[in-house]
Amino acid sequence: MKYSKATNYALHTMLYLSAIGPDKPVGVQQLADRQGVSSTYLSKILTKLVKAGLIESTPGANGGYRLKSRKEEISFLDIIHAIEGVASLFECCDEEDSRCIIHQEMRAAEKAMEEHLRNTKMIELARKLGKEHLTIK
Repeated sequence: MKYSKATNYALHTMLYLSAIGPDKPVGVQQLADRQGVSSTYLSKILTKLVKAGLIESTPGANGGYRLKSRKEEISFLDIIHAIEGVASLFECCDEEDSRCIIHQEMRAAEKAMEEHLRNTKMIELARKLGKEHLTIK
């Protein structure tokens, strides 16, 4: 199983925004430079995060992106769903038969992974970061 690069950039962006707090918006160019990605590409990712209600954008010269008010609740799974959508990772060739043992095992594994990702909060990881990781390039 593999998540897209967009999910990788979204997770790193959200970790950074969680670490610096909601008071100061960060510009897309700063966020893009930090990860070595184009601002155009990152803007598309940020748009998905805004639509999912995880961050908000502030227009203008001092504008940028920052976490929404529910920052304590944002999980890895929220971010993954915002970028990848909500779909099963495994498609069984025998989906019509709910008794398929392969499908049952794969679904159980997927549910366990989702539970772990749901319980992993960005703010908890942000608290583990040292200040040296927060500098903008």
